[in-house]
Amino acid sequence: MIQVYGIKNCNKMRDTFKWLKDHNVEYEFVNIKKEPLTRDELQSFVNQIGLDVLINRRGMKWRQLGLKDKNLSDEELFDQLLEHQVMIKRPVLVQGEAILVGYDEDAFEAFVD
Repeated sequence: MIQVYGIKNCNKMRDTFKWLKDHNVEYEFVNIKKEPLTRDELQSFVNQIGLDVLINRRGMKWRQLGLKDKNLSDEELFDQLLEHQVMIKRPVLVQGEAILVGYDEDAFEAFVD
C-alpha cells in the first residue's frame, strides 16, 4: 500500500487525494503536522532522494525563516527541515523502497503501476 505524507489542508494534497481516489489507488495518509517524521525516517528520505528534492524552497515557512539568504550546510538544512516539517515538498508518496515527491499526474501513473 502507498503511504502519502503531507498536510491535510494543502491544495497539492487535496489534488493528490482526488487523483488517488479517481484512480482507485489505496493509500495510507500520514499527516506530518500530527505525526512528524522521526530523525531516522527523514534521514532515510534524504538518503534516497536528496535534501534538495525534499525541501520546498518556495513555501511560506522557508521565506518566514529567511533561509534563502543563509548559507546553511546540509546538516543545518536537515535540522531545519526536521524542526519545520511543513517545509517538506508535498506530497511524498512511498511504496516499498520507492519515493516520489511533488504533484505530477504522469509520475503518479508510473509510480502506482
